Amino acid sequence: MLATLITAALAIVATLLGAIVSGHFQERAAERQVRVSHGEAIRRDRLEAVTALACAASDHRTTMWRRGDAVLKGAGPKRLEALRGESHLTRSAVTRPQVALRVLFEDQAVRAAADRMITLTYAIRDAYATTEDLTAAREAAKVAHDQFVNTAARYLSLAPSTANRNPEQEPTR
Repeated sequence: MLATLITAALAIVATLLGAIVSGHFQERAAERQVRVSHGEAIRRDRLEAVTALACAASDHRTTMWRRGDAVLKGAGPKRLEALRGESHLTRSAVTRPQVALRVLFEDQAVRAAADRMITLTYAIRDAYATTEDLTAAREAAKVAHDQFVNTAARYLSLAPSTANRNPEQEPTR
């Protein structure tokens, strides 16, 4: 009878230990999944910020080119006013993705490349003296645009993936 009680007690203890260990493994797996999902969401948001900023800067660069070209060709006041209004809209459209990028990226290289792209795009406004000046300013802005995209792509490809991280490690950012 004592042997039966000991066997039953061991079976109960083993069942409880098995449930505890199983619960612990399930909890860790759930935490790991949350970290992976969070990492994927951040990466998706960063990619969206880069894309939106690059597109907005490109739109503004195009508008500023058209505005400068119209000034150099002596377009009428109505055309210049319409282009001025359009350039105000495209410049304003740069603000939202620029703020998102600043919030989502701590990397100074990405931030500096974004700032350079925006600065050179805005500088097109100061290049309305000659067609050569306007063309040079546009080309400088295009190069800065490509450098920004390449810098951001490099950062996104090198950023540690939460899927490959040791589950015991905390995120480094």
